[in-house]
Amino acid sequence: MDVLLQVLQIVAPVFILAGIGFVWVRLGLAYDLAFVTRLAMQLGMPCLIFTALARAEIDPRLLADLSLATVMGYFAVGVLSLAACLLLRLDLRAFLAPLIFGNTGNLGLPVALFAYGAEGLAYALIVFAIMAVMNFTLGVWLVSGRGSGEMLRQPIAHGAALGMVAMIAGWQPPVWAMNTLDLIGQISIPLMLLTLGVAIARLTARDIGTAVLVSVLKLGIGVGVGVAVVTATGLGWGAAGGAFLLQLSMPVAVTSYLLATRYSTRPQAVAGLVVASTLLAVPAIPAILAVLLH
Repeated sequence: MDVLLQVLQIVAPVFILAGIGFVWVRLGLAYDLAFVTRLAMQLGMPCLIFTALARAEIDPRLLADLSLATVMGYFAVGVLSLAACLLLRLDLRAFLAPLIFGNTGNLGLPVALFAYGAEGLAYALIVFAIMAVMNFTLGVWLVSGRGSGEMLRQPIAHGAALGMVAMIAGWQPPVWAMNTLDLIGQISIPLMLLTLGVAIARLTARDIGTAVLVSVLKLGIGVGVGVAVVTATGLGWGAAGGAFLLQLSMPVAVTSYLLATRYSTRPQAVAGLVVASTLLAVPAIPAILAVLLH
């Protein structure tokens, strides 16, 4: 009973905020999705990443282990996702990147924060930062069929790099600067959750049967690889291992739909994946948390 209450306390704020965004759109109220997404991802998130990493006291060996685990994890997820796409004869450009890269930002960060506090957020941010680099390089290449220097233009990459340097060097900006960055960073998580709900409300899902099957496969691959990597690397089932497993278990990200739209790679099919996998996450995330926190 205590575990169920703890899980409810973690997931309730996440799903309530996303639900508010969903209802907001269904009521016909205006929401500038492009502007809010840009505000959260290019201003709020870089500040959140920098301040969380700059304050984090992570053992360098644990940092190296978590970084290695993340690379290993996404490599294994990529191989299994490719095998699943080939087996099911799915369009690789449309389905492979969404299968590999989950919603580690909008959904993964707040879940890790509420589950493990500031320590869990720092670990989840490391996974998110590495995944973001992969998604805006390899992911863009998979969707578009050509290379891209988009990652170099993303403020998230700059915030993560500066935050890692500050953490390793044990340096922080003056208090007034950190307070300012804190205030800016605090807007990102609520805005991302509201935006997730708004995006889900506006998406039109098609090929729902395929979307459900692929969503179940994505969840199974993520959980299976997460458990295997945590066990193999010895991360342990504390905040580091738990945050890592949660990040690998996240549903398809709205970013996948945005990339599919930009490069005309079956965006409606990807929209179905976003909707189906996010709905699947509603029971899946509490179940994973119940096991992790037991």
